[in-house]
Amino acid sequence: MTDNVFRKLIAKRAMTLLGLAKHITQCQSSKQIMIRPLMGDLLSQSTQLEELLDSYGAGSNCEWCAFRSLTAVIKLFSDVSYELLHIKYSLPTYRLLQIEEDFMTATEETLEFTVDVLRRAANQIIAKAEQLSLPVPSQGLREESYIEELPPGCLEHHCQTRRIETAAETVTLLTTAFLNLAVESEDVRAASRAKPEDYVSCVLDSVSEKKLRSLELRFHNLQSLYDTYVSGTEAAQLDTDLPVLRGHISVVFHLLRTATLFVHHYERHVNKQPCDSPGRQESIVKAEVLLDVLMKYSVTHINLYIGCAEHLCHEMLKRYAEVGEIEVPVPPYRGFHVRPSTLIAKLVLHYGSEIQMEMDGEVYDASSPLGMFRANEKINAQKRRWLAAEIVHLNLVKDQNGQSDMNAVVREVVLTLAGRSKLILYEQPLELPEEPARNEGTLLENVVDEIARLLAMGKIDVDVKLTAKFIGDKRVLADIKLLAESGYGEDNFGNNVSLPEKLSYLRR
Repeated sequence: MTDNVFRKLIAKRAMTLLGLAKHITQCQSSKQIMIRPLMGDLLSQSTQLEELLDSYGAGSNCEWCAFRSLTAVIKLFSDVSYELLHIKYSLPTYRLLQIEEDFMTATEETLEFTVDVLRRAANQIIAKAEQLSLPVPSQGLREESYIEELPPGCLEHHCQTRRIETAAETVTLLTTAFLNLAVESEDVRAASRAKPEDYVSCVLDSVSEKKLRSLELRFHNLQSLYDTYVSGTEAAQLDTDLPVLRGHISVVFHLLRTATLFVHHYERHVNKQPCDSPGRQESIVKAEVLLDVLMKYSVTHINLYIGCAEHLCHEMLKRYAEVGEIEVPVPPYRGFHVRPSTLIAKLVLHYGSEIQMEMDGEVYDASSPLGMFRANEKINAQKRRWLAAEIVHLNLVKDQNGQSDMNAVVREVVLTLAGRSKLILYEQPLELPEEPARNEGTLLENVVDEIARLLAMGKIDVDVKLTAKFIGDKRVLADIKLLAESGYGEDNFGNNVSLPEKLSYLRR
């Protein structure tokens, strides 16, 4: 294709976009640009033109790459501006919970930033078009269309509400899905606490475009789930917290969209010149300014609205809790030590429910790892009694006169029990303490004490098939049961094992 043919093609196809750019340069205030019909036309025209430019390889042509880059800037910032305008006009219907920040003011300030970028991009693309000998309209196009007068009020709701089986099932489905997504968002939420000097590393890691796009899609799916199965049903009338939850799902989704667009521009365009040609232009947006908006507006408010909606979900789940109980085996490797206790507590806190564990007449708070640790006193006591009973039952200590080498007897007893699969050896060869546990009593008593000490030191263990009872919300108990069936995340020797997909939130 010759340059002349391509120039004529672009001159025809870019006319509308250049007319819109001309209109923006003639606007006296930002308010005249913050109009959804204008943003919609900008997005549509820039998208079409960018696609045409790309189809002819303009991004790799020194004469056209800058024009193509400016088209991409207009496309992205008209898109993010439309998102911000959607948030602004939807806020009254979202019924958002109170947060520390003034969200409306922050949204307005971010809109001022994106509109300023569009204004500068409009001036530059007109200048570039003139350099390329592309005709630029002398007046903005269809200016009368870019006034958004919105009368107050809303249409009456005449449509009949749909019936559902139970509100409880709907609440459980949505709140559980939201809580799972809240866990998936932990990296992004943690980035809201980063200092400005750490913003660049955050974009490379926790708030990369890849991660943000994934979260954006999942929150969009959750919003679609609500609109498909809840909107227009009597569930929202039965539980007025459901529309509140929907508002938080939606605002987080749209904030994620703004974050994704900001990061995309940072990763793809900021500080990356189209080429080394003499006519290259500096980036319209400075990296530090873009990152500041990304982190202080998008990421900060994503964290705040997920956080308050988490609390809302916990409260909703509690209202619909069906109390039940299950009996599960005690973790075979050292009972409720750090890993199983932490996983159980994390599981319980994830749902925000009250779960108790009962064992041997004692009650423990399943949301507290330290509380669960206390159960090991009972577990170890039962293991010691079982070991003593087995040693006596199998008559493993025959010399009651105290004349035998006690260490040799202890080793023989341990190996005999291990050989009969009644004991697990974690240390081979087994090293015994230099000093005996006590210097008095019968050989049997001393041997039992020594083996009990080996048990306490973690050198040996026994599987006595102990069980624990958990009482509370059946939905939480179902996950505890699944965790127990998965060995509480470890095998009989304490090695890490993978958890089922349903429990993936415990690994974050």
